[in-house]
Amino acid sequence: MSATPASPLKRAPSSELQTFANPAPDRDYTIRMTLPEFTCLCPMTGQPDFATLDLEYVPDKLCVELKSLKLYIWSFRDRGAFHEAVTNEILDHLAAAIAPRFMRLTAKFNVRGGIYTTVVAERRLPGWQPAPPVALP
Repeated sequence: MSATPASPLKRAPSSELQTFANPAPDRDYTIRMTLPEFTCLCPMTGQPDFATLDLEYVPDKLCVELKSLKLYIWSFRDRGAFHEAVTNEILDHLAAAIAPRFMRLTAKFNVRGGIYTTVVAERRLPGWQPAPPVALP
């Protein structure tokens, strides 16, 4: 009798972002993530566009869960979207899910037609100001 190999877990893109409680809500700190495998489709040609997303945020009460973020980013793979629109859409969804004190999304798209495009979008809670930078000797 031969053993049947376990079936691989099925994974699929998802538009649902899961969150968890900020473990240090009384402190401003920055979470930085690099997502080097973002893809969407050019809405004009249907060809794939590739980008690296750099996400930075100062959480308030919630943080985004990484696996759900990965599946969320995957959901853009077969969608046509202009660089500017998709960057702002992702920022809006993330900000709505976790309501951070501050969030910046930088989307660095690979060359297309001899042009590299970088789109930077930010959100901040009204009234929130970062602490002044500290210069150490």
